[in-house]
Amino acid sequence: MMTSAYSNIKLPYLQNAILNIHAEVYSCSVKPTKPRRRKPRKVSSFSVFTAPQFGLFDGSNAISKPSSYLVGTVLTKASGDDNEAVSATPQQLSSNSEESNHGSSSIGESYVPLFVRMLGLDNDPSDREQAIVTLWQYSQEGRKCIDNIMQFQGCINLIVNLLQSESTSASEAAAGLLRSISSINSYRDVVAESGAIEEITALLRQPSLATQVKEQSICTLWNLSADQKLGQKIANSYILPLLVKSLDDEEMNVKEAAGGVLSNLALTHSNHSIMVEAGVIPKLAAFLTAGFKPEAKVIWKEALNTLVELAKNEYYRILIIEEGLIPVPLIGAAAYKSFTPNLKSWPTFPDGTEIERSDYYDAPSKYGANKVLLGLSMKNKNIDEAKEKAIIGRARQARLARFGLIEPKLSQAELSNDQFILLPWVDGAARLVLILGLEDELAIKRAAEAIANAAINEHMRKSFKEAGAIKNLVPLLGHRNDAIKFAVIGALEKLSISYSNCQIIESQGVMSPLINILKNSETPENMMEKTSHIGAMQALNLLARILDPDKEMRSKFYDGPVNGFKDKLDAARTPDSSNGSSTGSQTSLSEANTTRQEVLDSDVASRLVEMLKHSSPSLQTKAASILEYMAIIDSDMDTIMSVNIESGLDAVFQQKILSGSESDDENQQPEIYALQIEAGMATSAASRLLTKLLDSDKFRSNINSAHFTELLRKILKSNIPLQYKDWVAAALVKLGYVYGETRPNLELESPIPTEVTLYETIPRLIEQLRSSFSPEAQEAAVVELNRIISKGVLDAAREVASAEGLVPLVKIIEGGNERAVEAALSILYNLSMDNENHSVILASGVVPALRRIVISERPQWKRALHLLRTLPS
Repeated sequence: MMTSAYSNIKLPYLQNAILNIHAEVYSCSVKPTKPRRRKPRKVSSFSVFTAPQFGLFDGSNAISKPSSYLVGTVLTKASGDDNEAVSATPQQLSSNSEESNHGSSSIGESYVPLFVRMLGLDNDPSDREQAIVTLWQYSQEGRKCIDNIMQFQGCINLIVNLLQSESTSASEAAAGLLRSISSINSYRDVVAESGAIEEITALLRQPSLATQVKEQSICTLWNLSADQKLGQKIANSYILPLLVKSLDDEEMNVKEAAGGVLSNLALTHSNHSIMVEAGVIPKLAAFLTAGFKPEAKVIWKEALNTLVELAKNEYYRILIIEEGLIPVPLIGAAAYKSFTPNLKSWPTFPDGTEIERSDYYDAPSKYGANKVLLGLSMKNKNIDEAKEKAIIGRARQARLARFGLIEPKLSQAELSNDQFILLPWVDGAARLVLILGLEDELAIKRAAEAIANAAINEHMRKSFKEAGAIKNLVPLLGHRNDAIKFAVIGALEKLSISYSNCQIIESQGVMSPLINILKNSETPENMMEKTSHIGAMQALNLLARILDPDKEMRSKFYDGPVNGFKDKLDAARTPDSSNGSSTGSQTSLSEANTTRQEVLDSDVASRLVEMLKHSSPSLQTKAASILEYMAIIDSDMDTIMSVNIESGLDAVFQQKILSGSESDDENQQPEIYALQIEAGMATSAASRLLTKLLDSDKFRSNINSAHFTELLRKILKSNIPLQYKDWVAAALVKLGYVYGETRPNLELESPIPTEVTLYETIPRLIEQLRSSFSPEAQEAAVVELNRIISKGVLDAAREVASAEGLVPLVKIIEGGNERAVEAALSILYNLSMDNENHSVILASGVVPALRRIVISERPQWKRALHLLRTLPS
């Protein structure tokens, strides 16, 4: 490595001489310049956006053209100086570094071997420190200088060894030199093979590590992570949690470097699950929800790039939305040309609610100022935070659209259907609502789909309601484009999960279009069969949710605002209202009742019965719910009786999964259980419908009671989940009453009550004992169970013993109140009368509990003693 000419010279003396001669080139007192930032590179699956898209920019520069950059951009190089951009892609890194050959670097080329030799472990630590600092400065001159250093075999190991130096400047210089070397594609493997990743990991785990060392070390990882293979190595090590922790560092440079590594790692799909588990999403989302700040633009871009990559996954996208970010499709600047803001009309809230005017607005004015300054004519009123945010978001997005800054101008070739950006919920909801009002059909469809995907929680659903989404979506149900119709139905269905939203959707006049879609004979067949009935399912979900028979009962316990619709309905019920608005309220109620009466149409009923006979269990559930509503409001049952409702019920009750004909192979158990749940929901809804229909004399006179009784008895004994057997049991009991009433001369007593007790009541009580945390509920269940067994119901005791009900009984004996303990002991005593139950009772562990009762002489000690004597010793 060193020539013989230097073998007898003391290294410190030689170094000082060299530094004196070439002080202007290698001055050890000069600190290396700050790293340069890098230009982003294009990623084909995303597109360009501008910082003002967040709506967070100063009005002073509102008309200036912003600099644009790419969503999905990955900054892959972290070396440089003066914060100037350098190339980002691996190919550009290599080519540009080769061109960076400055003439000044040739001055010290002959001394590079000397400085490399000074890195040796046998040298004084201060000499090693001066050598590494000098080499770090030398490496800043370009690719040729780095090549001069790397031509000496083993020098990279000496550099890595200095990472753990006690001197902060030496450690920083070693990390900085590794950063420079790793910026060259061909040297990354050499750096990784030298153990640099492991050494940096150990370095970052030090709690008191200097900020400058941490920055240079993470920037080295930033360069190494540009290689996919090395990126996977970094993601599968202890570094990832350290990088996530570095996002909270006080120094912005450290945050930026950590964000850059994560952005590179996110380009590899296999790293996503590890990154999400490490908690990347909440940390990065915090930078975006805080808004765009010029001093944090690098970490802001890196966080956005990373989250956009993660948002490609459906489940990770949900986690991102939970953090307050909404994926908004990029539709191109040309689509916003049709945006026409209404600046002259009286202002309203984004959801369409008109703002009450003050008396000053109607008062005469000499100069007409009261008509111009509309905002000053509003009555002072408290606006809740949700409405305030909606107003702010609408104002931002409208201003950006008017100035032409909402999206960069891209050609159609640069746009694709999978391009999107992530905006904070305030701006994201307002942007999507704005897109709904444009003329571009593809943009409208994508916006409706984005609303459906983002409405995953109550906060988001309320945000879209306040932003005016419902007001803009409902009119689109009459659009000529079927794709837009289905997208709108999907969005409304998701928004209607919120009770207040459901009422507002109905008040906006959604019933008529939904009913027309359902009963229209010209509707293509694939509307009901498309993608596993998704389109029809969403329409039926929305219609069934609006017409839910239980909704009226739930409304009595709901006190939240529903945009005035609930107030109108309440006022309509009190026509003597003192505010004089009862007439309009009565009109609203009348209109609501009129639209609901449209459901009583034979075409609608016929289509619903066809769904009962031929559709999936999910659609059958919704169809049965709507038919139940029709049965409630149609006292004569004329519409339902005219469509052969019995055939639809018969089809639901005779599903194959209910007859046990499916395979019982263990590998299919999860699939079978899922099918049983769907079938159970459909059966429960159909049984509830049947129970309602049995109130009609006209229906009872036409139904084949024996046939439906037999079907329901089989369902009751089937393996569908217990929670879906309650309405089956209710319908069966009611059918049994009708059956006994129409055939009074039967010789045998109907076994229906016994079957209901064995297959619904007893399992339900045992489940209540096992799962309830309420002592009162457990007491009621054990007392009721004791009553059933004490009556001597056939096979009741055996059903309790075989249903794993003994373990909760033992727990009640050990810790229940006196009444519950008495009932539990009585049940066990009745079970012990059958010798076949002795082994099961002993296996439940009840004997120690019984002995404690006897020894402590509790009030039940005599019954416990009798039970102990009955059981075999």
